[in-house]
Amino acid sequence: MDRVELAILLKKHNQEHLLSYYDKLPQKDKDSLAAQIEKVDWKLINLINKEKKQQKSSIYEPLDGMRIEQIESNKKLYYDIGIKTIQEGKAAAVLLAGGQGTRLGCEGPKGMVNIGLSKEIYIFELLFKNILDVARAADTWIPLYIMTSNKNNDQTIAFLKLHDFFGYPKEFITFYIQDETPAVDYEGHLLLEAPGQLSLSPNGNGGWFSSMVKANLLDDLHRRKIEWINVFAVDNVLQKIADPYFIGATISTNHVCGAKVVRKTDPNERVGVLCLENGRPSIVEYYEMTDEMIHARKDNGELSYAFGVILNYLFRLDKLEDMIKYDLPIHVAEKKIPYLSADGNYIEPDEPNGYKFEELVLDMVHLFDNCLPFEVIRENEFAPIKNAAGVDSISTARQLLINQGYIL
Repeated sequence: MDRVELAILLKKHNQEHLLSYYDKLPQKDKDSLAAQIEKVDWKLINLINKEKKQQKSSIYEPLDGMRIEQIESNKKLYYDIGIKTIQEGKAAAVLLAGGQGTRLGCEGPKGMVNIGLSKEIYIFELLFKNILDVARAADTWIPLYIMTSNKNNDQTIAFLKLHDFFGYPKEFITFYIQDETPAVDYEGHLLLEAPGQLSLSPNGNGGWFSSMVKANLLDDLHRRKIEWINVFAVDNVLQKIADPYFIGATISTNHVCGAKVVRKTDPNERVGVLCLENGRPSIVEYYEMTDEMIHARKDNGELSYAFGVILNYLFRLDKLEDMIKYDLPIHVAEKKIPYLSADGNYIEPDEPNGYKFEELVLDMVHLFDNCLPFEVIRENEFAPIKNAAGVDSISTARQLLINQGYIL
């Protein structure tokens, strides 16, 4: 696409500012910028006003979970089924590791953050320890797929190679890069990150499977005869990965997906809650819940909406493939987006200045016929690291790890 064609396209969408630096760019950067612009899904821009006006019409109902007591009373059955599934090579794991550690004071990938006190202990290291524990118990290796982003892929791979993948065999590790979408300002103008580079961001945690398919990894999953995929986020250092109990409970109860959940400590805890939405499994975000839902209780006094998700899911692969036919909803999220200003200055805003477009894994759950809420003990499996200090921070995760016997 040459300059004239670009100008026509951009004028049509009121985005002429993207050519501000075009004439001064070397040809390869001109070609790169043109290729980026050609890939833009212009329908995303229309979502800004549409989402503001749209009222979600849903009927929510509580969805009771498989409680710790029930799991405990059937633990041998669940473990035997789960460990056999792993030993037969039918389970894989996907680590969502596209995020940066900026909020934690680290310029690199979040998994590279060191949370040790007397020695170096990295987030990646703790996650690899958790999957190693299961692999050793099953006496077999679990295929691990690691989704990175364009911004952190090379650094992630180099870091893990430097540390010899913390003891996990590299032939069972596959990296792939998450798809990206452009960011816009409040008026819907696409932002530039550099003269020849749009401001692009990963397309949300719900893009993990579509990105996997685009990376041509579906054939690899089929070749390995994978039937179940455990998806988990990088920032929970205590979570169990490819947990045989979780896998076995989901299979034995004829569920096609499962979600690890913790019991809410407070009605107003800021977590998404597993529930039914219009009769199908769903996750309602804390900010979407009405006061009535937040404080609703059963006859025995328990919260009706009691189980918060921790972003650790199990999906049956064949059902994921069916889901590809459907487009996930796109969420418009207000964010702080660094950008190149009209006068050529690189701006890093202190406040939100525009929108990013994201798909969320919670919307994937809603496409499944059923979902098992699998309760875990919070202190044993939920140590999220989202903030530099305060709630869900490095210091709170350290304390939880110490309580579990870790030497930091």
